[in-house]
Amino acid sequence: MPRPKPQVLTEITDKTTYKTDQVLASAGIWAIFYDSQPINLKTFHYLGHGPSPKYKKVSFSNQGHALNLCKKLNKQFKTNKFSVVLLTAGQVVFSG
Repeated sequence: MPRPKPQVLTEITDKTTYKTDQVLASAGIWAIFYDSQPINLKTFHYLGHGPSPKYKKVSFSNQGHALNLCKKLNKQFKTNKFSVVLLTAGQVVFSG
C-alpha cells in the first residue's frame, strides 16, 4: 500500500539553484521518552579514543522511525521503560 501524498502547506523555489523547499503538514512529532521523561541519547567510545560524543536523534516527524528506535532501545537496555509519545501541541518559546 503506497503512502498517502503529504499535504503541502507552502513552498519556495530558489531561482538560481532550482532547489525547492516544501513545508508539509504533520500529525505531530513522535519523541522517545524513558520512564515517562523526555531524553537525549549520546554515544561515545568507552575508552575515550576517537571523536567527541555524538548525540542521536530522539524525535521524528514520522511515527515509524520512532517506533523502531523505541523497540531497539528497549531490547538493547533489556527494559520496557522506553516509549513513544506523540507531541501535538506545546508552549511557543520563539516566534520570529
